[in-house]
Amino acid sequence: CSPSTLPIGQLMAAMNLTPSDPFILMGIPGLEAAHIWISIPFSMFYFIGLLGNFTVLFVVCKEQTLQKPMFLLLCMLALTDIGMSTSVMPNALCIFWFNLKSITVSGCLIQMFFLHAITGMQSTVLVTMAFDRYVAICKPLRYSTILNNTRIAKLGLLGLIRAVVFTLPAPLLLSRLPFCDNRIIRHTYCDHMAVAKMSCGDITVNRTYGLVIVLLVNGLDLMLIALSYGLIIRDVLKISSKKAHQKALSTCTAHICVMLTSYGSSFFSNLTHRFGQGIAPHIHIILANLYLLIPPMLNPIIYGVKTKVLRDIVGKYTCRR
Repeated sequence: CSPSTLPIGQLMAAMNLTPSDPFILMGIPGLEAAHIWISIPFSMFYFIGLLGNFTVLFVVCKEQTLQKPMFLLLCMLALTDIGMSTSVMPNALCIFWFNLKSITVSGCLIQMFFLHAITGMQSTVLVTMAFDRYVAICKPLRYSTILNNTRIAKLGLLGLIRAVVFTLPAPLLLSRLPFCDNRIIRHTYCDHMAVAKMSCGDITVNRTYGLVIVLLVNGLDLMLIALSYGLIIRDVLKISSKKAHQKALSTCTAHICVMLTSYGSSFFSNLTHRFGQGIAPHIHIILANLYLLIPPMLNPIIYGVKTKVLRDIVGKYTCRR
């Protein structure tokens, strides 16, 4: 059978591990005494993000008038935000609060897979949102024929398939590494490179794969987003009215802010993890956690502030409660 069908048990055997040999997540090495204090902002960011994203999902599901492509994309973004932060934060908070550092090998591989797959899916959603803005501004009369809920759902499914295909090799690449007696992961969660660095073997392939995926997935998606906005700017500049310029570009503000928080923190975290050897390890780990917390917290706030229809309906439900 193909490598992608290998069960978790075979992966553990290839890694010279048994189900009874757990990994140990150290949290933030060097700052163990401050774990409780660090958990306060982390838990606040996490719960604010959950509240904001579940509010978006609730409001869009309840209001028939919001069940349109733009808001369906917003729901998809909210789901990826919830999945991204929830894949790591409950485990991290257990380390901070209860000193529960042990994680099974299968649990580690599953966490790694879901984290990276959801991150890849979020990138697809951001690209689709950029395309949505392009169609809404440049081809408004054909918007309903080019984009509808069914087509958005199909694009989301394609994005999910792409994320799974690109993520599957990560645990499979780990299966070829010798781990000897090292079971300590110097991180709060099972990141691909954090697990690879435990190995006593050569991790060049793992480093290369991780970097190629970041550049191939995020880099390609950023190019498509840049192309969409380039076409938007070209068409907007053809309009003579300044008021029309402002109105057209204001519809993109929320997406641009979300894109900057998501991609900016992602690239900074990934590049410092691979090339920032002079940066202290605890800074790497804190940045990696904030990358999974800050965008999910800010995204619903940004769209709530910038999207008047959504803001008004959320206000209506809040006042009613």
